[in-house]
Amino acid sequence: MNPRVVSFHYTLIDPSGQTLDSSIGHEPMTYMEGGQQIIPGLERQIQGLKAKDKKKIQVPAAEAYGLRDDRFVMDVPFEKIPVKDLKVGQQFQITTDKNSPPFMVTQITATHAVLDANHPLAGVDLTFDVEIVEIREATAEEMKHGHVHGAGGHHH
Repeated sequence: MNPRVVSFHYTLIDPSGQTLDSSIGHEPMTYMEGGQQIIPGLERQIQGLKAKDKKKIQVPAAEAYGLRDDRFVMDVPFEKIPVKDLKVGQQFQITTDKNSPPFMVTQITATHAVLDANHPLAGVDLTFDVEIVEIREATAEEMKHGHVHGAGGHHH
């Protein structure tokens, strides 16, 4: 049996109840199961749901964006940072590799900046309110390419 392609609407909520993101009013999120295209804890709990199902899904940090790792926080001299005029809260990438993690400036001293490469939601337990819009089998071409084609997916 082919993997499923799942389209769903979501509202992402942090532990304080604040809405962080939502697809409501936009296109639903679409992914192919097993393709590591959404966070593992969310994908695991969507498995078994059917079209039109609604569910509140709790995803612990370890199954979302991971736990915070102090090894990803570093004190860097300004001359080693390719970006000038840094501001606290600013994010940037050090390389042109689109898969390299962005760094966030968390502190600035007279000679250094503290950079954090942890995902902004690392260490945060998340809640997703989801509504499954559509489920279908992945096509042979989608399986070969490893991603969804068509509406809400990748177009060649």
